[in-house]
Amino acid sequence: MELNNVAIGDGQTTGPEKLNELNGRQTPLAAELPPKIERSKPQLLYAINENPVWYLSIFLAFQHYLTMIGAIVSIPFILTPALCMSDEDPNRGIIISTMIFITGIVTYFQATWGVRLPIVQGGTISFLVPTLAILALPQWKCPAQADLDAMDEADREELWKIRMRELSGAIAVSAMVQVVLGYTGLVGKILKYVTPLTIVPTVSLVGLTLFEHAADTASKHWGIAVGTTAMLTLFSQIMCDVTIPVVAYRKGHGLEVRQFQLFRLFPVLLTIIIMWGLCGILTATDVFPPSHPSRTDVRLNVLTSAKWFYVPYPFQFGWPSVTLSGVLGMLAGVLACTVESLSYYPTVSQMSGAQSPPLHAINRGIGTEGLGTVLAGLWGAGNGTNTFGENVGAIGVTKIGSRRVIQWAAVIMVLQGVIGKFGAIFILIPDSVVGGIFCVMFGMIIAFGLSTLQYVDLRSARNLYILGLSIFFPMVLCPWMQKNPGAINTGNETVDSTLTVLLGTTILVGGFLGCFLDNIIPGSPAERGLIEWANEMPLGDDNINDGTATDFDFPCGMNAIRRWKWTYYVPFLPTYKLKKQN
Repeated sequence: MELNNVAIGDGQTTGPEKLNELNGRQTPLAAELPPKIERSKPQLLYAINENPVWYLSIFLAFQHYLTMIGAIVSIPFILTPALCMSDEDPNRGIIISTMIFITGIVTYFQATWGVRLPIVQGGTISFLVPTLAILALPQWKCPAQADLDAMDEADREELWKIRMRELSGAIAVSAMVQVVLGYTGLVGKILKYVTPLTIVPTVSLVGLTLFEHAADTASKHWGIAVGTTAMLTLFSQIMCDVTIPVVAYRKGHGLEVRQFQLFRLFPVLLTIIIMWGLCGILTATDVFPPSHPSRTDVRLNVLTSAKWFYVPYPFQFGWPSVTLSGVLGMLAGVLACTVESLSYYPTVSQMSGAQSPPLHAINRGIGTEGLGTVLAGLWGAGNGTNTFGENVGAIGVTKIGSRRVIQWAAVIMVLQGVIGKFGAIFILIPDSVVGGIFCVMFGMIIAFGLSTLQYVDLRSARNLYILGLSIFFPMVLCPWMQKNPGAINTGNETVDSTLTVLLGTTILVGGFLGCFLDNIIPGSPAERGLIEWANEMPLGDDNINDGTATDFDFPCGMNAIRRWKWTYYVPFLPTYKLKKQN
């Protein structure tokens, strides 16, 4: 997550009439309007519609690929143990390859036909919270280690595959809600109830819920974990402005020596490489005893047994199973990702030199993200897709907002996803190194959620009450529900499982409490943060399509779409709500 890149509206303001509607009264509220901030246009090397030469595009695309790969590979370190998969199982590499492969496909479609902004789609930690709640049900808990050791290879493989099929069905079906919200335009109608005090507990609880998994992974060797956290802090915060000279190409000037912000761009990658190398030295010198989890050769058989080339395909782990409890539980992750992605769209449009995204582009972006999550479920990635905050930050640092660069990055991801050995390499990263990365990553997710409090009045006792209850109560109830899955006994197993998952998913309970309380407890629009939030997210009738936002037009076929008047009523087409010309 990039805390420095908070969504900023692009000249959209909320008029007095809209504020009167929000407040439920007819007295003028113009005095409550925040002052309009004049912002200079970003100085870009390449704007959204500008295309670097192909070889430079590939280099810049690989940079985006490296920025997101660290977050992608961290997900299986939490997911696969919950699936009862052994550390040495080569299928862990296949899951990573599948995630990268789907990321490439969805990213290309999103940048070309979806929201058409230079954003990267990929796996998200938001889906891990409901995933762990589902796998905590009695029927999905892993057997005792002694029983696992007694299983033959075929039974052990079926053990995790049946759980993956349950997750795949839950992810694919729940994501259809996001598809409907986006492509039908309902997202603009529903989000008027999704306030800052809904977003804060929903996003923050993602990181707060996973702290035990970070602790378990880091505890494999606290020295390495703390060193990883310290080095990541050094690179990303203290040395972020330190540059190194490199030879680069600039449009119209040719080759030149330029200062490259290595530590700002690749703090995670550099940290992993250095600490992984340190673990390699400690392994070679036998400082780490045999079978120590921080040794670099402890899972070497995963790499040697992985295939060189493997093309992920739908239902590769079997036909997905669908249960009501799984679908409703996974819906919490879908809704959290929807809100998070919406906060990035205005930011990326400004950073890439594009016009403010019209409603049709926002609808199409959310619908496409949902479609990508459906594909991820059908392919057996064990996760969904979401906009990567890390790549949003990379655009701001590199000043490269070209859509073509992201399209090339998508091609690289697809190619890397079919190289089986590549996915297996990341399984060799020592657990303690990953644990140190988790400590920073999960903390940043918490902070990103809390940053939304900038819109609300924190001097209000009303807001403090809602905030405290919506964060603390889920942390009390949900872990207890997961530890006591038989607490609910209505006599109907489906109802019991569904309620157990729903009440065991922190982001769902917290988000519901925040949304419900904020919409029923009296409070003024300014107090609730609705005025500034409306400036950030101009949806519904506030986002008028006047035909000037051509950056979001389709790459082809626009002449025909403009001729057909019925397209003016289709929420995901570029002519949606287009003003009639005199």
